[in-house]
Amino acid sequence: MDQLSDVLTAISHPSRRAIIGQLSKGPARFLDVAEPFDTALNAVTKHLKVLERAGLIEKEKQGREVVISLKAEPLKAVADWVHHYEQFWNERLDEFAQHFKSKREKN
Repeated sequence: MDQLSDVLTAISHPSRRAIIGQLSKGPARFLDVAEPFDTALNAVTKHLKVLERAGLIEKEKQGREVVISLKAEPLKAVADWVHHYEQFWNERLDEFAQHFKSKREKN
């Protein structure tokens, strides 16, 4: 899969978005990342693997601990993709508004 698809897949799940939100405040130990979730540690590990595959996180072993950091750069590809369609819809909405303005001027 291409990177955009990997990132979109990664951010499609609310738990993974919550992890991204948590890590946006700074690096965290694995157990700190897992703590807010009412799931097995194995489930959190699977979410982290999806985020890692998308290039959104980086894991670093520090002694017995695993510290996880956010790598937000891949989110720019999503922002760029969305921005393209934002321009598309802004143009369409402008045309829509112009249509009604022209109609009002005729009456």
